[in-house]
Parts: sequence; C-alpha cells; structure tokens
Amino acid sequence: MSRLLEMTLPAKVTICEVAPRDGFQMEKEWIPTEEKIRIIRELAKTGIQSMEITSFVHPRAIPQLRDAEEVVKSVQDLTSIKFRALVPNVRGAQRAINAGIKKLKLMLSATDSHSLSNANCLVEEAQNGFAPIIELAEKHRVKVGGSISVAFGCPYEGKVRLERIVSIVERYTTMGIDEISLADTTGMAHPKQVFEMLGHLKSSFPQMTFSMHLHNTRGMALANAVAALQQGIVHFDSSIAGLGGCPYAPGASGNIASEDLVHSLEEMGIDTGINLEALIKVANDVKHSLGHDGGSYMLQAGPCSQLHMKPESQEKIEQ
Repeated sequence: MSRLLEMTLPAKVTICEVAPRDGFQMEKEWIPTEEKIRIIRELAKTGIQSMEITSFVHPRAIPQLRDAEEVVKSVQDLTSIKFRALVPNVRGAQRAINAGIKKLKLMLSATDSHSLSNANCLVEEAQNGFAPIIELAEKHRVKVGGSISVAFGCPYEGKVRLERIVSIVERYTTMGIDEISLADTTGMAHPKQVFEMLGHLKSSFPQMTFSMHLHNTRGMALANAVAALQQGIVHFDSSIAGLGGCPYAPGASGNIASEDLVHSLEEMGIDTGINLEALIKVANDVKHSLGHDGGSYMLQAGPCSQLHMKPESQEKIEQ
C-alpha cells in the first residue's frame, strides 16, 4: 500500500485509569471504602500503570470521596502504579501529600461560567491560587500537572475559543507546569476541532506534554481519541465501564470506557501494556457492583477477537 494512504499513529500509549476519582464521584450511593480499595487492587492486576485515585476536595463538595486519605494510604504497596490526585487548593494538596500522593493534578476550567459553578471563582482567580500549591509540591518533591476542563466546549458558554486555551496554557507555562490534561468535560468536541487545536498547541508549546480526558456524552470520544493520536498524543484518561461525569456540568455523562479505548488501540496495533480480558472482567464486576455502567461497547458486545462464528451459522447466513 502506498505510504500516502497510511495513517500515522504512535506505537505505544499510556492510559490513566480515572474511575476511582472521576468514575466514582457521580455515584449517589456510598461505595464502601474497602470496595474502592478492592477495585483499585483489581485494576492494578490488569497492567494499568497510571491511576487518578481520588480527589482531595471538601467532603461536602464530593461526599463520595470523603475517604480519600484512607484509600490512598491503603494502596501504598502498589508501587508499580503511579498514583495522582486532583486537588482544588493548598489544603487539599497538603492532605494529598500527607497521605502519600506523589503527583497532584490542578483543577481549572476554561470558562468563567464553569469555574464559578465548579470552583466558586473566576478562571484567573483559580490560577492565582496555584502558586502556593506548586510551592508546597516543590518543597515535598511532588510533581504537579495542570488541567483544563471544558476545553472544547462549555455547557454555559458554548464553544471555547482557541485563543482562550492558549492564554491558559501560557499562564501554566510561566508557573513551571509542563504537563496539561485537556478535558472534553461534556463531550462537545469533534475530531476536526481536536486535531486542529492540538496541532496549534503542540506547535506553540513544544515542551508541553498534552493528555486527553474524553467524555462520550455524544458518542464522539473514540473518534476524538483517533484525532488526538494523529497529532502524536500518547497520554489518555479513561474510566472502566464508562463511569463518571462532572457534577457541576449540566448534561455531563461518562468518560470514554477504558476497555473500549484499549480495544480500539489494540485493533490499530497500538500497545497499551494492559490486559484487555482482565480489564473487561474488572469493568463487568464494577458494573454489577454499582448496578449500572456509563456506556461500554465491550460490556455490550465484547472484543472483536472473541467473534468466532461457527461454520453452520455462516452457512445459514449465506442461504
């Protein structure tokens, strides 16, 4: 085949499992702490190397994650996984560090409307509050990554202008942040937008590592992941069974399902280091434990590799 027709894709991708944080935060029924720990340990057996394990927000904001310290302290023996936690302020950062977290993820919105709903402050005010968090992290030799929620579209303000994202990334850069997660929080992005935004950002900020946090609200997550892959993105967030969503974004639904993402990548010949069969088993287990999933093609149809039609069945179809 002519090289002009070949799709350029990376050979390997790193997936960060976010179910213990983003996946669980929307659950109204309390998930016992020991169950959270059990799920994290089962996920660790699948080959996952990175995990967003919880969020150190005020318990009144996200009651489901009020056991953050206990969860983190109970899995410190899982040294093969790089754990990170979302932190909204210095107090949350100190709690996370005390519990044993070695990587903090900052919480920031792309628009003032979403920021007021999510963090009760404007975007600029939120970024001004990052300095003491970064200082604290440096003191304890803890890494800090940035994030931009509703980066592609806001439920309150609509499509987010590229210039807005560029200005936020520029501010992150001045703070010494070299890794940013771009979140399609309410699934408003489309592949062309993703491809073009990433192309501009990678060209403008070559030293910055960008990752994708995709939600499948409108069935576009996998298509958007492929667009990101074509721009050389190799870091993705996902959640088993497609669980999750933002409680402060109207219409938000689950993340791209980890098992769906791993399956798609494997079908394209991209290595994730994750055992798909084991991952599907954990996703199915969690689905039954919670009583629902957030939308997972693998839990509905299974991987392509399992499709082995019997000759007699094929005969009937041909007739």
